[in-house]
Amino acid sequence: MPLILILRKDRREWVRKEGKNIKVERYQKNARKVLNTFVSLGPVYIKLGQWLSSRADILPQPYMEELAKLQDDVPAAPFDQVKPIIEKDLGPLEQNFDYVNTNVVYGASLGQVYLAKIKEKDVIIKVRRPNIDKIVEEDIRVLKKIIPVAMKFVDPNLRYSAEAMLAQFIETIHEEMDYRIESQNLKTIKRNFRSDPKVIIPSVIDDHSTEHVLTMEYIPGIKITNVKALDEIGLDRAQLVIRVHKVFFTMLLHHNIFHADPHPGNISVANDGSLILYDFGMVGRLDNETRLKLIRLYLSLVEKDPPRTVSAMDELGMLLPGYNRSVIEKGIAMSIQGMHGTKVDKMEVKALMDLANKTMSRFPFKLPKHLALYMRMASILEGIYHTHKVNFRFINVLQNILEEENLIKDAYIEELKISLGKFAKSINDVIAIAPELKQYLEEKRSAQYQPKKSSRNILLSGSILSAAVFVGSTMLYGNNQLVGEIGMIGSVVIILAAVLMREH
Repeated sequence: MPLILILRKDRREWVRKEGKNIKVERYQKNARKVLNTFVSLGPVYIKLGQWLSSRADILPQPYMEELAKLQDDVPAAPFDQVKPIIEKDLGPLEQNFDYVNTNVVYGASLGQVYLAKIKEKDVIIKVRRPNIDKIVEEDIRVLKKIIPVAMKFVDPNLRYSAEAMLAQFIETIHEEMDYRIESQNLKTIKRNFRSDPKVIIPSVIDDHSTEHVLTMEYIPGIKITNVKALDEIGLDRAQLVIRVHKVFFTMLLHHNIFHADPHPGNISVANDGSLILYDFGMVGRLDNETRLKLIRLYLSLVEKDPPRTVSAMDELGMLLPGYNRSVIEKGIAMSIQGMHGTKVDKMEVKALMDLANKTMSRFPFKLPKHLALYMRMASILEGIYHTHKVNFRFINVLQNILEEENLIKDAYIEELKISLGKFAKSINDVIAIAPELKQYLEEKRSAQYQPKKSSRNILLSGSILSAAVFVGSTMLYGNNQLVGEIGMIGSVVIILAAVLMREH
């Protein structure tokens, strides 16, 4: 409760002052209390803290920065508590492994890792923590009760964001606890990269893996944030940062599944610069419709088109109801300038960031589960880039991905479909404004026209259709300039055709 009340005070001040003229040290101190509390409460809360570290709709920026430091590194349970779990699923240890090192390699929130050998082949054994299922269920039961109450103390508007976040978190943590799901995730991503020898993913030892135990080949490497070791082998770290982004954003934009937890412990580098990926418990999946919307969003950024960018963001559900389109477009235009290397006035950027932070903090919004995972992935990759401090421009990498993976054509086709759909709907809406005219046209279509009235009806019909097409085109112009212009020209052609048909 003290932490909830502190957060309430800090968040209200953050919103009221729009993140300006605040005592950052006090926020950081309070955020560290939250971080330490999560660590002391155990595995589920560490995971929860990691989730919250990317939720600007819930926490002020200093809180997110502190929680981003949470490492999924927990003291391991003794091996004599772990051994029964392995033997229950696989049988006696001696019959399944030639050797098992009982010293833990890594203790994570939900499982712990050991080195072993099978027929002289080095493997790792990932085992679920003792009693972790009971711990998780108990903690989730508590969270379901306290979070709705806590959000009322902090800000009633946050209730929807917090409840959606909790539902997503619960679903993900249950998936992470089932190593059969992780095994399938790993195999799918490995298959997607089978043509890229520079992406190395360990193979699963199927006959030594179950729901509670996952055995994989052991592939060591240099941790991706170990700058000293990478420099010692003479690796170009600027190219490495580019390579990491290309791999993860190719997963996002081209494949049907992406690794959603690319923290430094899950990425290593081989001596030849190949990337080694670990831990596939947290993944995201985008349906084809959402994936194409993301591609359209990125393509509009590459092509420096703020109106299309805003439209794509709106379709993805990233913008709040009632947003000011012109203000958002100006902000996007500034962001695009920076992405493409054009210097932007620092005061303008600060004003924009203050506005964005204010918007994200004041109003609740829901992110679809895998869009939230995508944002988590992107923010973690940004942290890797900042560690290396190299010259890097994401927009260039993005453009290469769109071109190399042949995604631009798909994006244009989808955009054309959407534009034509909106165009057709706008025409129908305009006609529906005057139902008596619509009814009149329908009656005349089925009636026996007198020859002397035929020309008048043709002109009236052509005028209404031309007007509908023109109004629809103007509505569409802001979303797709080319289709809007074609529609306006078409409306002129329709009225000219009606005039010519009347004369003849």
